[in-house]
Amino acid sequence: MALTFMDMLKQAQANVTGVSSQEAKKMIEENPDTFVIDVQDATDAGACGLIQGSANISLGMLPIRADLELPQELRDERLADRNRPVLTTCGAGGQAALAAYLLKQMGFTNVAYIEGGTAAWKESGYEVKMY
Repeated sequence: MALTFMDMLKQAQANVTGVSSQEAKKMIEENPDTFVIDVQDATDAGACGLIQGSANISLGMLPIRADLELPQELRDERLADRNRPVLTTCGAGGQAALAAYLLKQMGFTNVAYIEGGTAAWKESGYEVKMY
């Protein structure tokens, strides 16, 4: 049976940790090495804004950028350490959950997603940088 987006989302949410915006902010403050990745396509991330200090790596490119067996020019070195704390986000949290689950499957040991995504981050009164 084919999976729907909602099926994949439920599977992801059952296998990775979701954190609130407040918890995410605390994690970032307590460990500045936390890598925050916005997995929206660049145009969508630009419209929503990016969490300060985050990187925009689209969900489609994330497994390529995180694959240590691909040529170095295709990888993102910030994803080389599988133990580095990683938080994923997107506009509303769905793609972020999928991204966190994908990274967990790729061997990341400390990965979570921001519940409600960047929208929830902004609703909590936290800043984003606009493009």
